Amino acid sequence: MIEKNHITSSCSISNGTVNKNGSKVYENQGIDLSGFLLSIYQHFHFNYPKFYKMDNLSKLGWLAAEILLKDGFKKDNYQPEEIGIVLANSNSSLDNDLKYADTIKEFPSPAVFVYTLPNIVIGEICIRHKFKGEHAFFIQDAFDTAFIAQQVNYLLDSDILQACICGWVEVLEQDYQAVLFLVEKKKTGQAIQFSVEKMNGIFADKI
Repeated sequence: MIEKNHITSSCSISNGTVNKNGSKVYENQGIDLSGFLLSIYQHFHFNYPKFYKMDNLSKLGWLAAEILLKDGFKKDNYQPEEIGIVLANSNSSLDNDLKYADTIKEFPSPAVFVYTLPNIVIGEICIRHKFKGEHAFFIQDAFDTAFIAQQVNYLLDSDILQACICGWVEVLEQDYQAVLFLVEKKKTGQAIQFSVEKMNGIFADKI
């Protein structure tokens, strides 16, 4: 029988609030998205200068991943190739595409252009943590938990990966939402079974 996989951590960021494992860990209402993302970075005392150069989609996903992995994930238990990422959203990199289109009116900005792909957020997370496993970014009308669970279970059950970050990272102007799950084959701490039902429950209870 295939061994069940486990959600060992979850993180959601939306509506000016950050949740980890179902508990609120930070809140800052009434500011724009850029200011909110910077306030999260400063609140948790992260130290990663490249953060300031990222687009908002990458900042949101990067912050969610940092909080997801903080205080619990034992990266040293895995080889870099055993940790992967599977993400999705509905607007691709449109938020940054629009900003790049504005720069074309005067002088195209290479610094903005490099973020005109949605999977760059995966690259930023992988560079930060030196993850080298399989990764994919899907564009969906809405968060299809059944599809994402199928992808992640295949990677884990086939021993392609031993751990996988998966979820939803969406930004379009001031609308944003990140819900990430850390899924591992090994059950640790307060882990719960990885299933469509559990993902839907956490996603619906995002804030």
